[in-house]
Amino acid sequence: MIYFTSDLHFGHENVIRFNNRPFRDEREMSRVLITNYNSIVRPDDTVYLLGDLAYKIGADQANAYFQQLNGRKILIIGNHDRYEEYDQSLFEEITHYTYLRTEGVSLALMHYPILDWQGGRNKGGLMLHGHMHNTPEYNAENRANGIRRYDVGVDANYYFPVSLTYIKQFFGIE
Repeated sequence: MIYFTSDLHFGHENVIRFNNRPFRDEREMSRVLITNYNSIVRPDDTVYLLGDLAYKIGADQANAYFQQLNGRKILIIGNHDRYEEYDQSLFEEITHYTYLRTEGVSLALMHYPILDWQGGRNKGGLMLHGHMHNTPEYNAENRANGIRRYDVGVDANYYFPVSLTYIKQFFGIE
């Protein structure tokens, strides 16, 4: 199965207040995010992590968090990722942007949202991103406005990764 997520912000105490996350502290937030993630992602699943995995913590602590996450991980670099310090062996790939065609759909993956992309919004493709820390309503508004762009960030997905199967159903793609 293929999953997507972003903006976990391990180590970032202030993101709780900034984004009104329902956690007492960073420790509880990280524990819940890891538990939620591993409750659906299996070791043989592929997970595209669309950036901002950690913030203001050392590489050893960041890598300790990443090691706890199931799946074959592909990192799409976000503005807070100090990816050059991450243990490269924890990721299948590390890149700034990727485009893929799988399960009958074209996907443009980037940390930042864009309005036009390879595979194109006018050609049936989807743009998946993070960065914005939206609520779930953002994705529903995009769909209602005919914008095939989806925020995979934890804030927009009840603190869980989201599957490609779900995203395709969300947009009515068979």
